[in-house]
Amino acid sequence: MKAEFAANAWPGMRDALNSGTPVVGILPCGATEAHGPHLPLNTDVIISETMAAYALPLLAARGIAATVLPPLAYMPANYAEAFSGTVSIRTATAKALLLDIAASLKAQGLACVALANSHFDPANVAMLREAVDEIRATGFPVAFPDFTRRKLAQTLTAEFQSGACHAGQYETSLVMAARPDLVDDAARLSLQDNPASLTEAFAKGARTFEQAGGPNAYFGFPRHASAEEGIESYRTMAAALVAAVEEALAARGWTTTVSIGKSQLRVGGARLRRDARYGINLPDSGDCRLCEGNSGEID
Repeated sequence: MKAEFAANAWPGMRDALNSGTPVVGILPCGATEAHGPHLPLNTDVIISETMAAYALPLLAARGIAATVLPPLAYMPANYAEAFSGTVSIRTATAKALLLDIAASLKAQGLACVALANSHFDPANVAMLREAVDEIRATGFPVAFPDFTRRKLAQTLTAEFQSGACHAGQYETSLVMAARPDLVDDAARLSLQDNPASLTEAFAKGARTFEQAGGPNAYFGFPRHASAEEGIESYRTMAAALVAAVEEALAARGWTTTVSIGKSQLRVGGARLRRDARYGINLPDSGDCRLCEGNSGEID
């Protein structure tokens, strides 16, 4: 089974689903919306796909076959609607799509769907939580590391925890690590720090980025971003995604074969290789122990 779900022919999927090994479908959830004057509109999609790609070898090491589904690139993005390029859809539309995808995966015999989400618009997060509850109610396991929950938020960067983290140091570092070719570095270095907290502004009733203090659709400190920080954040997010998958499978009686601590996710420096499957940068096999010998396919 190929790591990229859509690259498989149907007999390959049939054989994987009949192999006796649990098959997990990872669904990257993002948005098409403004991310400052320096990051691409598909920033969240890039981050979610890269999180999923980092998780693949960790899951394989545990005897779990995983494949990355085509991403959801359109989600509720009301706060950024005033900025050109933002495409927002209704929460009901997004939720219905998620429920239908999960129902189809369940019917085919996948063991679990894992949501790799990096789009934290309040309406989107609320919709995802509702969808997860409804999918689980059908008996289909869902892995959903919700990074807006305090326990997981505290594992990420200080900027992320502050709430001043849209197209700031946190997200810019992630894109620099995965797709540096899409970062307008001259624009990034020209941006002034914007410590306005989105979470605080939302709590006070702000309904747009402009009302929240982001007239250029960014919050935080993009000038301080680095690919090294992005790699560390991907490691953390991938570990959370893997833990959520293990928990979801364990609830259905599946057990994993290998226990891997965070130290084994260490990436040496920022030496990266280009991954043609996703068009993103991943650690060289020599830097990431769990990438060694990983062909991008799971037998």
